[in-house]
Amino acid sequence: MALDQKILDELEKVVGKDRISTSPAVLYTYGFDSSIYHHDPEVVVQPISTEEVSEIMKIAYKYEIPVTPRGAGTGLCGAAVPIKGGIVVAMQKMNKIRNISVKDLWVDVEAGCVYNDLNNELAKYGFFFPPSPGSAEACQVGGMVSTNASGMRAVKYGATRDFVLGLTFVRANGDIVRAGTRTIKDSSGYQLARLMCGSEGTLGIITEITFKITTKPKKSASCLCAFNSVVDAGECISAIIAKPLIPASCELMDRISIDAVNKARGNPLPDVNALIIVEVDGETDEIIQRDLKIVEEVAKSQKAVSVTPSFDAKEIAKWTDARKSVLASLSVLKPGYVSVSLADDMGVPVSKVPQAVEFFQKTAEKYNVTIATYGHASDGNLHTKMVLDPTKKDEWERGFGAVNEIFAKCIELGGTVTGEHGVGISKALNFQDERKSEIEVIKAIKAAFDPKNILNPGKAEQWTGTPLRDLRYPCPEFQ
Repeated sequence: MALDQKILDELEKVVGKDRISTSPAVLYTYGFDSSIYHHDPEVVVQPISTEEVSEIMKIAYKYEIPVTPRGAGTGLCGAAVPIKGGIVVAMQKMNKIRNISVKDLWVDVEAGCVYNDLNNELAKYGFFFPPSPGSAEACQVGGMVSTNASGMRAVKYGATRDFVLGLTFVRANGDIVRAGTRTIKDSSGYQLARLMCGSEGTLGIITEITFKITTKPKKSASCLCAFNSVVDAGECISAIIAKPLIPASCELMDRISIDAVNKARGNPLPDVNALIIVEVDGETDEIIQRDLKIVEEVAKSQKAVSVTPSFDAKEIAKWTDARKSVLASLSVLKPGYVSVSLADDMGVPVSKVPQAVEFFQKTAEKYNVTIATYGHASDGNLHTKMVLDPTKKDEWERGFGAVNEIFAKCIELGGTVTGEHGVGISKALNFQDERKSEIEVIKAIKAAFDPKNILNPGKAEQWTGTPLRDLRYPCPEFQ
């Protein structure tokens, strides 16, 4: 249902004619992210300041209009889909790097700043913001905070939450709150800035962030290790960590992932059943050579069929690019089939990775579905993408059955249903199972921050019924 013209006029007074739209094409575009879902909003607005966001929220609060904050739309779980319609607050024009203080180890940045743009600027000083999400060239840092995003370097450097010193957010009623500090240590009461990390726009709209930064390592190298089974690869990862050695990253790919990349990109990877790509970094060549030698020795002792160390930046970039291309490459495996994010980015204790990936394979066979397993396995974060025909109800239902068993197993192993992508819609029911003893507390926090339930409503703990609805694919039974 379209919003009353009076409301649209009030919003236009805040952002101007050029930064508000009710065009069907624009509404459609902002009706989905990179997940399987789609739902049009009634209006899209693009603020350029915290004060404008505040005025937008005052209007939304007065008229009780749902509001969905949105970054670049790279999320895979539906968190940025305006499932209740209303207003999408698109943050891309709030993209400034406000201040860099390397002597204090922080940077002030607006929420719409792109991750790679921030790191390109920090690199001029020899620093970086390490979380390294797979969508680094597009994702915005506000979205990273909202989902506590991370990526391949989390095992050594941590996730986004570990770098948030403070932030500014706008409450449901329009009040502006500055939480946290610009100090490396902070023991001052409730950590509201940390609470906002992972809140997915349900508690407030994040507009500015102060990130801790760290020095960029001067040297790095990688090792490509091949195995006859994904279980052997998982055992090798656990053995590397237990050595002890904390790599900069350690990426796992199973047979399906390897085949998809080779088919899509012309055989850049060995024809094996599993691979791990281990990166080590540090300040000197001696440190790199020492750590790379450890990786080689452990891999050979853990049934690796080949071990290829490399200091060649171009070769390493080829391996990294191949790993990052898995999601897109999976859609070429079968004509008419696409890769979808159902089970997506679960996390398990590192020692449980072999047990988890073995269960994933057996579950795929049980439900007769194609599941690719890959991910940042050295921190226990696994990705499982399903390849299915999106026009067939039966394929979705079998896929959903497999997903439920996979998530339940991860919880049983002491893990989580989401390691870095967030909850949104696709994992809402499984999240509720995982956090069942916390749900009432979560609901109480939500009610305290958002008494009219207008901030990204209907997600996570509020989702009910099947997640197989409002799909952006042509399957009429689920529309």
